[in-house]
Amino acid sequence: MKTEDSATPSGTIAVGPAAGGPARAPVPDAAGGAPGSRSAGRSGTLLAGLGVVAFSLTFPSTAWGLESFGPWSLVALRSLLAAVIAGSVLLVTRVRVPERRHWAGLAVVAGGVVVGFPLLTTLALQTSTTSHAAVVVGLLPLTTAVFASVRTGARQSRTFWIAAVAGAGVVIVFTVLQSGGALSAGDLCLFGALLVCAAGYTEGGRLAKVMPGWQVIGWALILTLPLAVAGTALALPYEPVRLTAHGVTGLVWVAACSTFFGLYVWYRGMAEIGVARASQLQLAQPLLTLVWSYFLLGEGVSAAAPVAAVAVLLCIVATQRTGGAGRGR
Repeated sequence: MKTEDSATPSGTIAVGPAAGGPARAPVPDAAGGAPGSRSAGRSGTLLAGLGVVAFSLTFPSTAWGLESFGPWSLVALRSLLAAVIAGSVLLVTRVRVPERRHWAGLAVVAGGVVVGFPLLTTLALQTSTTSHAAVVVGLLPLTTAVFASVRTGARQSRTFWIAAVAGAGVVIVFTVLQSGGALSAGDLCLFGALLVCAAGYTEGGRLAKVMPGWQVIGWALILTLPLAVAGTALALPYEPVRLTAHGVTGLVWVAACSTFFGLYVWYRGMAEIGVARASQLQLAQPLLTLVWSYFLLGEGVSAAAPVAAVAVLLCIVATQRTGGAGRGR
């Protein structure tokens, strides 16, 4: 791959100067770019909204995928297919290979959002409903805010942390009540998924200041390719495969749409309209997942699930209005 390419503000790839020519100035990315023109704002909102829709279908699609594949096989195949797509795009667009100093951060992103989060949520969905999981993972923006605060040393207002603690309280009460007074193994997996994904988002947000966000996830996927190949080879012989239309569709969606396309349009949208406006759109993700779970899976959503989702939504809105929380999926 060539190493002289750079990203345009909209996230497309442009061929850079010839070797020895003047270097281009770094282009601001989604981590802190200002909103563009009115037309760019409309397209950015649309792109970020498409990303939220893609993310909201992740849990229902994973439930479908589990109809055909075991949890380990599904996660390995998801990463493998997404890495092939990402590698093809990076190769065709001749994107520069990241500097050596960025690979440690990319490893954190890979471990959090490519391996850890998909694996733990897939294991959780073997015993938890998607509506239940959606409410728990609705805490992800707040969890990311805590990690970002520790990682960067940024200070948040007292109102922000009050809202964050309130949101955490709602989630904990919901999970305990829904599990009969005790946390289940699925809930423990979901809370673990929150931690690893928050770490991956925090490090990815830091890296997005020096390279386009979609390239961050692209290179993170490439980094996990050997692990995905090995995992696929080991898991498939030991887990039964029963191919169904739902199972194949679920696998394709979580790999191509949730893991790659969703993050691609999400980061491009953020680059056009800014982090604050884009993050507000993702607050609807848990509620959208509840809707998909009802229509696609026929899950009976308990009265507590939408109430808890709305409560978490209000708490996250409060944090956004007082300084913002981290990005969520």
